Amino acid sequence: MPYLYQDSKPRSAAHPGGARGTHSSGKGYEQLKQECLSRGVLFEDSDFPACNSSLFFSENPPIPFVWKRPGDIVKDPKFILGGATRTDICQGDLGDCWLLAAIASLTLNEKTLARVVPVDQNFGLDYAGIFHFQFWQHNEWLDVVIDDRLPTFKGRLVFLHSAELNEFWSALLEKAYAKLNGSYESLKGGSTIEAMEDFTGGVGEMYDVKAAPNNFYEILEKALKRCSMVGCSIDTNSAAESEAQTPFGLVKGHAYSVTGIEEVNYRGRQVQLIRIRNPWGQVEWNGPWSDNSAEWHSVSPSEQRRLSQAARDDGEFWMEFEDFKVHFDKVEICNLTPDALEDSTAHKWEVTIHQGSWVRGATAGGCRNFLETFWTNPQIKLHLTEKDDGQDDCTFIAALMQKGRRKLKKLGAEMLTIGYSIYESPGRDGHLGKDFFRYHPSKARSKTYINLREVSHRFKLPPGDYILIPTTFEPHQEADFCLRIFSEKKAITEDLDENIAIDLPEPLHPTPNSQETDEEKQFRALFEQISGKDMEISAEELEYVLNAVLKKTKNIKFKNLSLISCRNIISLMDVS
Repeated sequence: MPYLYQDSKPRSAAHPGGARGTHSSGKGYEQLKQECLSRGVLFEDSDFPACNSSLFFSENPPIPFVWKRPGDIVKDPKFILGGATRTDICQGDLGDCWLLAAIASLTLNEKTLARVVPVDQNFGLDYAGIFHFQFWQHNEWLDVVIDDRLPTFKGRLVFLHSAELNEFWSALLEKAYAKLNGSYESLKGGSTIEAMEDFTGGVGEMYDVKAAPNNFYEILEKALKRCSMVGCSIDTNSAAESEAQTPFGLVKGHAYSVTGIEEVNYRGRQVQLIRIRNPWGQVEWNGPWSDNSAEWHSVSPSEQRRLSQAARDDGEFWMEFEDFKVHFDKVEICNLTPDALEDSTAHKWEVTIHQGSWVRGATAGGCRNFLETFWTNPQIKLHLTEKDDGQDDCTFIAALMQKGRRKLKKLGAEMLTIGYSIYESPGRDGHLGKDFFRYHPSKARSKTYINLREVSHRFKLPPGDYILIPTTFEPHQEADFCLRIFSEKKAITEDLDENIAIDLPEPLHPTPNSQETDEEKQFRALFEQISGKDMEISAEELEYVLNAVLKKTKNIKFKNLSLISCRNIISLMDVS
């Protein structure tokens, strides 16, 4: 069993007010900054050093990168220049358009942006070469500290940059997110909804545009009015099509952000328009309602001003909603709070969090196709006791997220294919066995099994007791997961997972000993940084922690601690 502790108790949703510091020194942003100011030095982050390991883990840099601070790149650097806007996001030489599309959406909500990008940062008198950003991770807000050394080539930023060459908030945000995930390379390829959730703690919904409901325009309109983050993309049929440009100026396999939706008076009729942004900052739709199209000649100047329409090669463009449905395939919406998912915002949703794991030989049973092992998966009992107001059913959203896979890319880990099934409870306590699933069909399930970080879906079921089973598609695949249940009315949940989620007392954080050596202090800080509040850690993560600390220990000589050794260490600590 690769976890020191398995929490069986559901937890409430995290609040962004108290973000946990993550620096290995155990010090927060303000303390680190004040120490640099008092010593008259610029901060250098030993947790994410200015070297190749922070850039790539599977290759050498294709060009000779030079790490430079903003003041070494331009004469008068600014953190934010004239407000943080979507035009501040221009893609560099990294395949993270999914992240950039999310950042562009983030700029549409000033309050949400200020949570992720604290505004009390600048290059003024109290500049110390240190900045910080906040991200949501598995029901916890983290404060990520970085130095401002950025990778450059021939004096220019290589990755994300602003259209204004002396503005650096977006490049520094990308660096902080790269640090959170282990390296810049770890950001290659992803789903926009993943970053959106990390920026908000919200819950995502995905739509197949070709099969979208009839009121899809109203859904998007309502989402943007409630400051939800919205992304869209065009499917590819092969790897060769990725980033291929269509005759209409659209890019396949590329993440766009939706930044506006409006109706415009055109020759006596109302036309539905949608505004899209390409994070490249260029390459735009060239069909009807594009920047220089003839349609705009029939729209009054006042209407054009209202829509902020201008013919600029900035990557942003309008298109008719009917054309959007023809050319785009996927839409991702991240609702900032569960309240935004309903027509009325007068109510508050209840949120319950479950942390768990799939463990080979214990709880990694795979999907229902594998009946012999399916029953061994974690089982969570859901009590739906109150109907929705004026309804006969109970509404809830189940969002299943696999944890830490992007950070483990350097170890060869990929996103697993995940999903879940929901069964009506037979009315007895305890873990359900194989025979139950042999003879009883599921009452509901996720739309599909897919290799995304999170799978979520909304359900309406009659009041009663249900069993929710989160699984990987294939059996024997190991990973941690976080299951979030959003319900309109109070829903009671409990784990039935007898194997790995026994009712243990809350783990105690060891009290630091004043006689600890520097190596022990470093180990403690790094362990707590990776494990979080629940003090859980996988064998892969333990391998990383031990090797990182022991390599710096003067009186111990060794090459590397193997993954097998770390698994054996954890087996000795197994409490189940």
